[in-house]
Amino acid sequence: MRTGNPTLTDNTFQDVATDGNFMTLGGTVNKTAMMLLGVVATAALSWRRTVGAEEPSELIAYIAVGAIGGFLVALVTVFKKEWSPVTAPLYAVLEGLVLGVISALFEMMYPGIVFQAVLLTFGTLASLLVAYRSGLIQATENFKLGVTAATGGIAMIYLIGWIMSLFGGSIPYIHESGMIGIGFSLFVVVIAALNLVLDFDFIEQGVARGAPKYMEWFAAFGLLVTLVWLYLEILHLLSKIRGR
Repeated sequence: MRTGNPTLTDNTFQDVATDGNFMTLGGTVNKTAMMLLGVVATAALSWRRTVGAEEPSELIAYIAVGAIGGFLVALVTVFKKEWSPVTAPLYAVLEGLVLGVISALFEMMYPGIVFQAVLLTFGTLASLLVAYRSGLIQATENFKLGVTAATGGIAMIYLIGWIMSLFGGSIPYIHESGMIGIGFSLFVVVIAALNLVLDFDFIEQGVARGAPKYMEWFAAFGLLVTLVWLYLEILHLLSKIRGR
């Protein structure tokens, strides 16, 4: 089964529960809600610290701990999914530290932008969930292939841009507030949103296959990764539009 989310692969649900304690859709929803609460709690903490900071250096600790720690915990979660009841909530807490700083900085530049981004993120989540459950959008093999290929292409562009930034360069236009930059961000937002459909399908398949109970945490982790990506891309898109 293809999925654009790197945390959810073909082998994610290869284990089947043998003790009768199976993964459920309701359990996955509850775990996702708990992880979102963890993100909000630490994001509020780092937000307040960012607003009150007198020097940018005061924020380095939050960014370093959140970004580096979150990345390492995410890797552990991907390769040791049976540890996800511990590592997934930890990832949410660490991710919140980074999101709080980023969100506060965007809010200081463009007042009201964070509320708009949050509203659009969860509005997109709800709309796509309704469309998926009603059958308006189906995760066919061609659909999965197209979204996965587009996601890989975006990841490659970001990687090239990061490498170029190490040498003082950048990919022209796509990070600017011109029509090309806005168009690129809009495309990325659409692809990030469509990854939610693949996540819904993957979770549904895990429930149908009788995956172990701990997979609820892992599935919630994978869904959170997509939501964070979608939120950040919407922030970038709105900032480009507001910056024109």
